[in-house]
Amino acid sequence: MIKRIKEREIQNYLKQFPIVAIIGPRQCGKTTLAKKISGDIKIKTLYFDLESPADNSRFDKPEYFLQSIDAGRIIIDEVQRKPELFAILRSLADKKKQRGKYLLLGSASPHLVQGVSETLAGRIAYSEVAPFNLTEVFHKKNALSAHWFRGGFPDAWLSKNDNQWFSWMDNFFRTFVERDLNTLFGINFSPSLMFKLWRMLAHHHGQPWNAHSFAKGLDISPTTVNKYVDFLEGAFMIRKLPAYFTNAKKRIVKSHKIYIRDSGLLHYLLDLHASKDLAFNPSIGYSWEGYAIEQVLQLLPNHIKPFYYRTHDGSEMDLVLVKGLKAIACVELKTTNNPSLSRGFHESIQDLKSSNNFLVTPEQPASYRAEKTVTICGLHDFLSKELPKLLK
Repeated sequence: MIKRIKEREIQNYLKQFPIVAIIGPRQCGKTTLAKKISGDIKIKTLYFDLESPADNSRFDKPEYFLQSIDAGRIIIDEVQRKPELFAILRSLADKKKQRGKYLLLGSASPHLVQGVSETLAGRIAYSEVAPFNLTEVFHKKNALSAHWFRGGFPDAWLSKNDNQWFSWMDNFFRTFVERDLNTLFGINFSPSLMFKLWRMLAHHHGQPWNAHSFAKGLDISPTTVNKYVDFLEGAFMIRKLPAYFTNAKKRIVKSHKIYIRDSGLLHYLLDLHASKDLAFNPSIGYSWEGYAIEQVLQLLPNHIKPFYYRTHDGSEMDLVLVKGLKAIACVELKTTNNPSLSRGFHESIQDLKSSNNFLVTPEQPASYRAEKTVTICGLHDFLSKELPKLLK
């Protein structure tokens, strides 16, 4: 079994809070991880999946049912299907302050489940689990190229060949659009409209967001487009990267960028059927940018905030890591393993006054200093060696 980077964080939360929630996209391994963590300490654990009609019916009278259970830990999967549970869990947690009693699994952001944040404030800790990170699977042969193309969903990553990968991704995506979105948020989305929106997102991956252009292409209002995108973000499927604009002397691009979080899903939507097709696709640069940013952001603690930086005169930085009000690192992402430092790169460093700057490529034999404050390295070295230094 692949060891997950969030395992220790969740274990620590269970020692501190009565309720812990593991949140993340569908099929990313939340259930496997929850059962492993509970199994490791050999306590009596009961598991309920609220998408199962049998399990769901047990919660018709949830307070009575939960009080009647004799177990050291109760795992409730797809908990967003019964938002009324959160008020009951608050009451039960307050009556009997037992740490690690309830382990909740959810595929929707708590910010989009009405009343959750207010109900359980101070009693719950959230840990977001993503599909496999590169650092979790790097021991495999040709891990980076395979992971970049297939993405990190466990079943997609473990497919025997690209044909199986594409078949799994096709079924996953169609089920998500046609059924899962509706059940996650209780809204009847139009599958045909959602398919079209996803295709547009794939072709605008890594570019500044413009709701009006999407609205025109979809023949709906910008407000509706933004609402749909908010739901996709709440389902952990897309990511908005905000612009960094503290330099008042320059004209700064202020729209956030939008990315499809899993690179395998992006490549499916671009109709790429095999990893060799990626090298000749015009979207390869945006694909690499989104893939690398997602791998970095999965490892960031909450107090480090990610941004991008772009001015109207051409200066740009793909990723800016900010602590408080200070940019602690700038990261430029290039697909070539023999990169050069551009004028825009140097101007961005000067604007942001960053002393830790990186140009990250798919692979480098070894990291090296190109200039006093600039390191060139491969992605895995950045994730496993350079990033931990920045986060100390």
